[in-house]
Amino acid sequence: MNAPSARGLFRATGKRSKPVATRLLDGTYTKIDALEREPDEFYPTPIEPIRAIIHAELKHLRRFPAIWGPACGTGVIGQELRANGIDAIDSDMIDRGCGAEIKNFYDFKEPPSKAILENPPFAECGWGNGKARWLYHALDTLGIEYMCLLMNWGFPGAGGLAPFWAKFPPARVYLMRWKIDFTGQGAPPMLNAWFVWDKFWDGETVFRVLDRKDARQGELGL
Repeated sequence: MNAPSARGLFRATGKRSKPVATRLLDGTYTKIDALEREPDEFYPTPIEPIRAIIHAELKHLRRFPAIWGPACGTGVIGQELRANGIDAIDSDMIDRGCGAEIKNFYDFKEPPSKAILENPPFAECGWGNGKARWLYHALDTLGIEYMCLLMNWGFPGAGGLAPFWAKFPPARVYLMRWKIDFTGQGAPPMLNAWFVWDKFWDGETVFRVLDRKDARQGELGL
């Protein structure tokens, strides 16, 4: 079975949007029934959370020859990694013109890198539909040593994920103290966090907070 396209608002939220007030170009507001959906659930990750996590995890990312983005979309994460001197390998199921290898994540039997930084398909990572299939494929089948994923902050709460958390506790979790607007339509639904699994980490899970406007991000390549 092929997974859904690995780019989408609901990858990181897992929720259907409610009626919202959206801001028009003239500055006025109007109420709409729901945010408009894009074909193939394509919602590229905004730059701010990418730069925030690269800064926070820079020394860990630099341990690897390259970082893999198996759901790369237009390759935004890879571009930011390269801008900061870190090689990146892009792949996705759909060709969006960034030179990525077009291949289903589940068709990889050997990973092109042992490190992943990605906004993955939420439905494949949660329990209700995907049974954490994406996560198990990365950590169990492919033996990924480092994986940093952008997820819904409430993602760990799914009851069915208890065996996964027992087997694969994260090394670090970075809560972002702002709601990411994946659609550009305003009214983002909830908070998100970067969850980091790191086989080199020995200890309890570390919790940290990232701010939207962090002067340290200015140190990164633009």
